[in-house]
Amino acid sequence: MQKRSAVSGNALFLSPEAPYPIIGGGALRSASLLEYLSQHYAVDAVLFAHSHSRAPAAALPSGMIRRFSEIELPHHSRTAAARALRNGRRLLLNRPPLLDRFSGHEEQLRDFVAGQDYAVAVIEHFWCAPYLEAIAGSAQRTILDLHNIESVWHASLAQTSAPLSAFAHRRFSRAYQELEKHWLPRFDGILVASEPDRQRILPLNRHVVVYPNAIPAVFACERVEDERIEDNVIAFSGNLEFEPNRAAVAFFAAQVWPICRRRFPGLRWRIIGKNPQAVSHLVAGDPSIELTGPVDNAVACLARTRVAVVPILAGSGTRIKILEAWASGTPVVSTRIGAEGLDAEDGRHLLLADSPEDFAAAVNRLLEDGELRARLGRAGQLLCQERYTWQAAWSQLHSADLLMGERPPAKELNML
Repeated sequence: MQKRSAVSGNALFLSPEAPYPIIGGGALRSASLLEYLSQHYAVDAVLFAHSHSRAPAAALPSGMIRRFSEIELPHHSRTAAARALRNGRRLLLNRPPLLDRFSGHEEQLRDFVAGQDYAVAVIEHFWCAPYLEAIAGSAQRTILDLHNIESVWHASLAQTSAPLSAFAHRRFSRAYQELEKHWLPRFDGILVASEPDRQRILPLNRHVVVYPNAIPAVFACERVEDERIEDNVIAFSGNLEFEPNRAAVAFFAAQVWPICRRRFPGLRWRIIGKNPQAVSHLVAGDPSIELTGPVDNAVACLARTRVAVVPILAGSGTRIKILEAWASGTPVVSTRIGAEGLDAEDGRHLLLADSPEDFAAAVNRLLEDGELRARLGRAGQLLCQERYTWQAAWSQLHSADLLMGERPPAKELNML
């Protein structure tokens, strides 16, 4: 954690995901923003608690938060039947799943912010954008941090899903488009993870700043000695319950993995991340595929593998799994949409491939060419250290001056 600078008032931080412990892409982004806020403000935090996880306040670093409120979510069964029932109801009501899951707690939030005067209030994820109405009267400036653009990734998933799922994604994408038109213009500023996402949002709010996904500098590590890297192991990492990650595992398992295994019969695929039950049925019966479950340090796990694969077919924002692989010095093969928004060159920082055949060929090429693995690993690690650490992201945020000072007048907002 960074040394605190003198605080300049109070800030509110609202997140549907606990930022600590720092496990997973969503937590990394939220934690980086909370850390930045706590360097400049006395922060009040409102976090949602899930019945199946630890209390979110327990993992927060000491002294980071001034006041804290926990919103307890009702229990949701994770069985396939329960999910189908919930999502069927959401389809009928035209209410996207995550927005539906985190709604309905305005009264508790109003009670928490009553009588407060926040210099800035930050809401994480579009799912919580409607809580703007509960907090706007207590904040001089309101900021929405978009980890993804929900309408975009639903639309992209619709292009690669089976017919019934595609129908649901198209419906939820249209619902999000209308919600984005309603809520995004009402915020004083918006943070996005990439320039492509910034261009998508600009028609709705002219004050949009790229706050890149990043990792703590201490996560970056030297590549382990070659003899300690496990032979013939490739890796994929991420929250496996996140639908673009599930789709990526399904694509790779069915269309890419068999090609790689024909060339390297002893090859193993390690899938790293929480919620492994979401993809276990996709890889069941193949002893060469390993599900690790959640790990404390994905960077260290990736550092022991030959190649990191990012066969993402849908989404927006940027992929922290690529940053983690780069930090570990592990060469990356990604689809183009998987690498979207990152300032990386094909053949210099990673290899890009979209078709199953091209993707498998790129993986096989890296497995065969140790010099290429080392060159891409070094280039990716250097790029990560220069542009995708928390400190580098904070520098961009500080230059934009979005979270500091009073609310700018409307005329100034339109100019930025």
